[in-house]
Amino acid sequence: MSKSLTVLNVESSARRDGSVTRRLADRVIASLGEANASVVTITRDVAAGLPVVDEAWVGANFTDPSARSPEQKARLALSDTLVAELKAADVLVLGVPVYNFGIPAALKAWIDLVARARETFRYSEAGPVGLLTGKRAIIVLASGGTRIGSEIDFASGYLKHVLGFIGITDVSVVAADQLMAAGETRVHEAEQLADATANRLIAA
Repeated sequence: MSKSLTVLNVESSARRDGSVTRRLADRVIASLGEANASVVTITRDVAAGLPVVDEAWVGANFTDPSARSPEQKARLALSDTLVAELKAADVLVLGVPVYNFGIPAALKAWIDLVARARETFRYSEAGPVGLLTGKRAIIVLASGGTRIGSEIDFASGYLKHVLGFIGITDVSVVAADQLMAAGETRVHEAEQLADATANRLIAA
């Protein structure tokens, strides 16, 4: 009998129609469903933008939870929801277009809201410890000219580091890069990789 699998799909492409990352993320999730009959998907589309961390948010976050005022609790409410979605997920699928060699601003805002001390990581005498262990992530990337893994790719390495920081170390990458040159051929190759990655994840 298939084990129930909860997938959190975080989409960050500014494009709705014609988005390669949305197309590939959908392909990954469909493949996960084909390999595992019981899949629950939570979709969080951050493309419209999220509030950025400010002084009031930082103050609320570093106030002991038992001492937070109603205003502070309200200030952290969205972050609490995003963290809860991440904690509930077995698999995180990140749809990430590469903008100017890095990740979209909206996705950076999501990271700032979920990377929280005592919630997704803690500090020990030996250094930071990620609290979201046992989860797996698939990063779906697309770029017009940047070769993923090259010295000008500041997206994939950053995302792997952040995920590891909060405890998610089993990370796969599905990339359709340099699309301005390779076009649909590269997308087709990425689709095959998406299928293989999903099947390997289920089989593990």
